[in-house]
Amino acid sequence: MQKEAMLTQLGYVPNEALLSQLEKIEQNTQGYSKIQKHIMDLHDHLKVDNSYVAMSNSTDNFKIKVESSSAALVEEAHEKIKRFCDKYKVNIKKLQNKDTYYILGFKNQ
Repeated sequence: MQKEAMLTQLGYVPNEALLSQLEKIEQNTQGYSKIQKHIMDLHDHLKVDNSYVAMSNSTDNFKIKVESSSAALVEEAHEKIKRFCDKYKVNIKKLQNKDTYYILGFKNQ
């Protein structure tokens, strides 16, 4: 997938700074080429739960943000994230006391 298309699908307006940030995230995400499409699919599936995938402002990672005010939708989003990780062998890191995860990359197992 082209970088501009990926940024657009994530809700960004492509520019040089965002393209550079995306490049850094791609380089920092282990096995990125194996999970790129699945990250975009996860983003699409999470929209109905008021959640999404975005680029982190503080690290060179994609982040998964669960933002629903409904407990049922929050639980559903967390289940989708767990299934995504199990099915596509993706390592994530949950931030303490937040409904936010960083996508670290493909598991080499």
